[in-house]
Amino acid sequence: MERKEFLKRGFGSLLGFAAIAPLAQACKTDTDVTPSSTGTSTSTGSTNGSSTGNCSVTPSETEGPFPTKTPGNLVRKDIRDDRTGVAFTINITIKNANSSCAALSGALVDIWHCDKDGYYSEYGGTSMQSVNYTSVDFLRGRQTTDSNGLVSFTSIFPGWYASRAPHIHVHIYNASGKSLLVTQITFPYDISNLVYTTGQSYGYTKGSQDTKNETDNVFSDGFTNELATVSGSLSAGFTLTHTIVVSA
Repeated sequence: MERKEFLKRGFGSLLGFAAIAPLAQACKTDTDVTPSSTGTSTSTGSTNGSSTGNCSVTPSETEGPFPTKTPGNLVRKDIRDDRTGVAFTINITIKNANSSCAALSGALVDIWHCDKDGYYSEYGGTSMQSVNYTSVDFLRGRQTTDSNGLVSFTSIFPGWYASRAPHIHVHIYNASGKSLLVTQITFPYDISNLVYTTGQSYGYTKGSQDTKNETDNVFSDGFTNELATVSGSLSAGFTLTHTIVVSA
């Protein structure tokens, strides 16, 4: 079964991680990228979690079809292993909607995403992913939030694969290991398109993504609070900044 068909048939609901549509929809368009004279591009994403009056729990999304099998074994900041691509720093802040959107310290944050060619580690050799990466665990990691609710990862800018907009998976637990939220982070289209259409020297050879956030199977019901702020350049690398609000 192909990935696209697999996702359409609701893998997430089988695992109990069905996507929850936000109650209120805001504008569904990506923000513009503003280039500077130095070639740096910046795009501003969600402001959710910025104040007590702007503190909605981030939407839940499917964990599959390639969740990390043993996340507790992957406590590390640098998740690249042997993967190459445009440098990407991932900064995620976790806040608690039940505490006036205060930073949530001591939370466990797992992330995982595909490589520049659209492949996931820990899986493969099937119709969903032909290349077999079952024996490696690149681009997967776990960190614990500091007193500011922040975790940081060193990675590479994810590629894309058919029927999905570029994204990062996130699973958040409290300090005791109780699951708080499974969600996904997406990027402004203009930033990802810049990487995919001008980053050939970094190995991005597939060209423009075939699916935008608006038509993505996961994000099409609204991605306002899942859209990250991304800034940087191909040569210097990009930095992602994003706040996720949980109910803890």
